[in-house]
Amino acid sequence: MSVTLKRADKKSADYVKIKKLYKQAFPSEERAPFFLLALKAKKDCADFWALYDGDKWVGLMYVVSRGDLSYIFYFAVSQSERGKGYGSQALQAAKEHYKGRKLFLAIEQLDPNAENYQERVKRKAFYQKNGFEPLNQKLQEATIVYELLGIGGRVEPEEYHLMMKNYMGRILSRLVVVRILD
Repeated sequence: MSVTLKRADKKSADYVKIKKLYKQAFPSEERAPFFLLALKAKKDCADFWALYDGDKWVGLMYVVSRGDLSYIFYFAVSQSERGKGYGSQALQAAKEHYKGRKLFLAIEQLDPNAENYQERVKRKAFYQKNGFEPLNQKLQEATIVYELLGIGGRVEPEEYHLMMKNYMGRILSRLVVVRILD
């Protein structure tokens, strides 16, 4: 088993599955419009990956980048393929592809009062097992606050701001609050 990253777009054989997984895996308040993700991935500021084990599609990963900073914005393994090591393999492929860069992601904070607290604990342990360390930083996207995990060092608030402004464009970046909380 070896997961590879292949560009995802409307011509991808598994595009419908990718879109369906995206809608299933992420709560509506955490999802950007799918058409916007696809549109932005046509530019240099984002990579939209379909995850494959040989010819078998197993998941998706969406990465926003600028300079030496890469943010795993969305990452999900197909429900039927979870627990088989594909998530770890996909993260390894991402670490190789983005080698030499600060690679980070955001997870839900570990709130003991959250309904999915145990899921959050498992998710954090999974990422740590795969080399992502707590950065002791928080990230606010709209009204939601996340914890940051990463490889390669801290994410400076200004570099994050510039990356997201570049990704979202001038108008959208003024409408949606995205910032590092130190």
